[in-house]
Amino acid sequence: MNFAKSILTLSLASTLLFSCKDAASKPTSDSTEASAATVAQKPETASFRIDGMTCAIGCAKTIETKLSKMEGIQKATVDFDKKQATVDFDGAVLTSEKIVKAVESTGDGETYKVSDVRTNAKG
Repeated sequence: MNFAKSILTLSLASTLLFSCKDAASKPTSDSTEASAATVAQKPETASFRIDGMTCAIGCAKTIETKLSKMEGIQKATVDFDKKQATVDFDGAVLTSEKIVKAVESTGDGETYKVSDVRTNAKG
């Protein structure tokens, strides 16, 4: 009986010790979003049409992921059904032309075509 209590106590203590350490070391999404929002010196939004996408996962998600990883982009959303992309970015770091080039160079560099680019300054 004492052996079972010892095992139970040891497993409970180790669970608490490791779970508290993991929770403390991970940043919250609120702090990440706040720092990304404050970094933009010249916040802008670009929206444009993307032709050539054939599926939501292989095309739209791939473009969205590539854009999201670019320096200066706070948020990128690609809607496959509407063939529309919306990108929040820092105009001090990027231009809409560089974003268009990134989209059109995705894949084989010939599949995706961007048109109807509209850029709006925020704030």
